[in-house]
Amino acid sequence: MAGRRFIACTVGVFVLAGCTETGAFVEASPEPVTSQAELVSPALALAGKQHFQEALPGTNGRSCATCHVLSDDTALMPAHVEAVWAKNPGDPLFNRIDADDPTAPVPTYAHLKKGLVRVVLPLPPNMDVIDVQGNVITSPDRRISVWRGVPSIADTGFPGPFQFDGRETSLTDQVQSAVTNHSEGGTVPGPVRQRIAAFERSVFSSPRARFVSDLLQLGLPLSDIPDPDALLVLDAGERRGRDVYALACEACHGDRTKNRIVRRDVHDALFYSFKPNGNIQFNVTPGQPPKPASVPHPHSEFLNIGFAYMTYLGQRGVVPLFNDSVPFPQYRFRFYTDATRQHPVTDLPPIPVTASGDPNDIVPALDEHGAPITGPALAAQWYSTDPGRALISGDPAEFEAFDVPSLRGIGRSAPYFHDNSHATLADAVDTYSRFILPGTGFTGLVLPVHPPEFPGGPPETLTPTQKQDLVRFLQRL
Repeated sequence: MAGRRFIACTVGVFVLAGCTETGAFVEASPEPVTSQAELVSPALALAGKQHFQEALPGTNGRSCATCHVLSDDTALMPAHVEAVWAKNPGDPLFNRIDADDPTAPVPTYAHLKKGLVRVVLPLPPNMDVIDVQGNVITSPDRRISVWRGVPSIADTGFPGPFQFDGRETSLTDQVQSAVTNHSEGGTVPGPVRQRIAAFERSVFSSPRARFVSDLLQLGLPLSDIPDPDALLVLDAGERRGRDVYALACEACHGDRTKNRIVRRDVHDALFYSFKPNGNIQFNVTPGQPPKPASVPHPHSEFLNIGFAYMTYLGQRGVVPLFNDSVPFPQYRFRFYTDATRQHPVTDLPPIPVTASGDPNDIVPALDEHGAPITGPALAAQWYSTDPGRALISGDPAEFEAFDVPSLRGIGRSAPYFHDNSHATLADAVDTYSRFILPGTGFTGLVLPVHPPEFPGGPPETLTPTQKQDLVRFLQRL
């Protein structure tokens, strides 16, 4: 470590720095950095915090903090929604735009009480909504709505894009979109947007997250940034959890920001080649299990690992989920070669062909080569509750794909995933162990198979102790 300069974590400026969990000095720099044009001005961030907390003129009374609650790590927790409802059903939080049915004479808010808000987005020009028979049923305004959770703004100092589907490439643009779509306001003056964005960039889940962000903004390559988590003081269980993380999570959540895909072979294996009917192509080699044919997408950092499909299963009563008591939309989509919408490419999800012939079964039938007849969910699926990134890109390969979220601060950001399908971190780890990791065997990840944790349950990739240890480690990030 000789020759490296170290600066206190508490000042928010780090150059090849190491810091303790409490932000104490490790070693003082003889020449502290005093000019950081790229870093957030404290005065600008403070002014932005005021804008963040106050409803802007011409809005429906909502401020940014109405849904990004400062006392809840700037997320929207279901318990908070319930508490506000019990105290004041007339609070601006309960606006008709997020009612279960905005046209109902007396609106109800069951979705909002799950921490979900309605997100209305335009269809890409090369997509249509279709019904089960394949008829185009796109609405005249070419817009659809989905239900999504409200993520914390912590660590938006990391480079974008932002939102679950990456539709915002800058925080200042995101501010305007939020005011337009959720506060029903007009154009926000540029200086106000810049101040709010500055405040958002100043919020971090931990001093370690700020350490990484500050060095990134100073231009240091991510690969040259020291690992701040190496300084965490962990007990034996947390150290074991870190080993489980390296085995099961690091491929997609590795590196210093904890949201960067570091195993490109795993990434590439999750982008499939489609048949015209929406089913994916399989490569069949005698003596080996069929393997999905992949088409690498090196410019996409979004992945479909099955969480929109999990919500589908919850809606159909197959698995219990936190959000399964409220109805989600049921969509099918047709993708075309271009905006003329004259030449179809594929329909997603494809009409299921099940092994049993029962349309409600989730096990796909096999073709004459022994390969599953299945769409990108790798199981039978009648509809999608949210097309994810494909609704922004128009790319069928990104159907139901979402951004890889940072795991920093994850212990304080329940419920989890884009639509709050999992109530606790333990629930999320259970799903990874039972449904997600076992389905990635063709990606190059070498993971064990353990017996079911309960009678009739699915095989697990993690043991009960490994899952407990992983949760403990994740809570420290």
